[in-house]
Amino acid sequence: MSAILLLNLEAPLMSFGGVAVDNRGVEMPFPAVSLITGLLANAMGYRREQFELLQRLQDRLQLCLRLDREGDATPDFQTAKLEKADQGWTTRGTPEGRDGGANTYDNKHLRYRDYHADRKVTVALMLSPAEEPPTVHTLFKALKLPQRPLYIGRKCCLPSAQIALDVVEKATLMEALQEVPLEPGGQAVRTFEAIAPGARFQISEHRVSGLRQWRKQMHGGEQRWLERTQQRPAAAQTQAGAGGAG
Repeated sequence: MSAILLLNLEAPLMSFGGVAVDNRGVEMPFPAVSLITGLLANAMGYRREQFELLQRLQDRLQLCLRLDREGDATPDFQTAKLEKADQGWTTRGTPEGRDGGANTYDNKHLRYRDYHADRKVTVALMLSPAEEPPTVHTLFKALKLPQRPLYIGRKCCLPSAQIALDVVEKATLMEALQEVPLEPGGQAVRTFEAIAPGARFQISEHRVSGLRQWRKQMHGGEQRWLERTQQRPAAAQTQAGAGGAG
C-alpha cells in the first residue's frame, strides 16, 4: 500500500501548455508532470533558482489523471504595444526591462494562447521514494495553506475549488482515483497514466514533452502517457438521473 495524494484541478480557465511554436501557445489534453511539479513547488514556496529541489520533486512524481469534465477549448488572441521604457513583472522580484534600436518598438506584440474553459481533472500522485522529504502529507498541508497564490498553468488561471482533496492508502494510483466520486451526467471518463519506456499497449498513447530541465528553464524530455476511456458505473449514472452527487 502507498500513500497517494488526490488533487482536484478545476477553474474557469486552465492552461495545460505544450511546446510553444513561434507565437502560438498550444494545449495538451492533460497537465504535464512539469505543471504539477510547479504547482506543488509554488505551494511549498520553492524559488526558481532552487533547481535541485525542483528537479528532484519532478523526478519522484508518479501520476494518474482522470478527465471528469471536458469543458471547451478557448483560444485567446493577445496584442500589446511595448515601448523601450516599459518594464514587465517577473517572478524573480526584479522588473524586466527592454533593449534594442528605435525601430524595435514600432510594431505590436502578437501571440495566441489556448485555454481549457470549465474543465475538471482529478489527479492521483505518489512520490518515490515515499519517505524522502517532502512527503505526500507535506504536499497536502502545503496545498491547504500555500506559501504563494496558486494557479493552474498560467497566472490568470486561478482555481475555483480547493485543490487538495485527501491522502489515501491504496495499492495503485488507479485505485486511488476511484475514491473520488464521478460528476453527475455524461457517459464516459478519460484517464491518463504515465507509462514506463518500452511498454506496449493496444490503447491510445500520447507522446508529450512534459518534462522540464529546471536549471536551464527549458523542456527536458519526452514522456509516454496511456489514455483509457471507460463507461461510468451504472450507479453513477442512476444517481445523476436522480439528481444525486454522483
